[in-house]
Amino acid sequence: MVYVIVVPLAWLIWHLVFRIRVYGRENLPREGGFIIAPNHISAIDPVFVVLARFWGKKMLILAKEELFEKSAFLRWFLLQVGAIPLARGKADTGALDEAVRDCRAGRGLLIFPEGTRTKTGQTAKPKSGAFVIASMAGVDMIPCRILYDTPQGFMRLFCRVRVCFGEAIPAEKLDLGEERSAAKLRACKQLLADSWQALYDQYHF
Repeated sequence: MVYVIVVPLAWLIWHLVFRIRVYGRENLPREGGFIIAPNHISAIDPVFVVLARFWGKKMLILAKEELFEKSAFLRWFLLQVGAIPLARGKADTGALDEAVRDCRAGRGLLIFPEGTRTKTGQTAKPKSGAFVIASMAGVDMIPCRILYDTPQGFMRLFCRVRVCFGEAIPAEKLDLGEERSAAKLRACKQLLADSWQALYDQYHF
């Protein structure tokens, strides 16, 4: 019940503060497990993605533990929408195992493949975690590009925001095999990077 109340309320507040537009929502699956893989610019990027998706059962969100220390409201909101803190730089196998389990059970997962916010406003090279989870769970990955209409592409209050969802990268293309070869992993990372670039080319301000 809290989730049902919190998301529409946050949707209203965020649309007053940021002029949000959503593109490609039809690419989001209505059933079955999946991974949403956005670029990462701002600490509140997870909120934009959750509000852009809006409908559907609550996703699992892997978010770096530092986000939960930004503010009491952000911590509360992230917990209400299904976020769990992920300790970066440590072998946090518990969070990753939970993500694989939930995706296999038909739940959506939001994870930022870059692992941290970009300092340039441009996308950084994706890390391996999101692809390992996708391969182990056997689910599609939905590329997502968040765009801010500021000179350097960073989030500012009252800026315009576009959340763009691309066509799914099929689970078959994300299968790393039992050996998880470096070549397959590089190919998967390139697929996502190409999708991010295509979304930018199509929807940038």
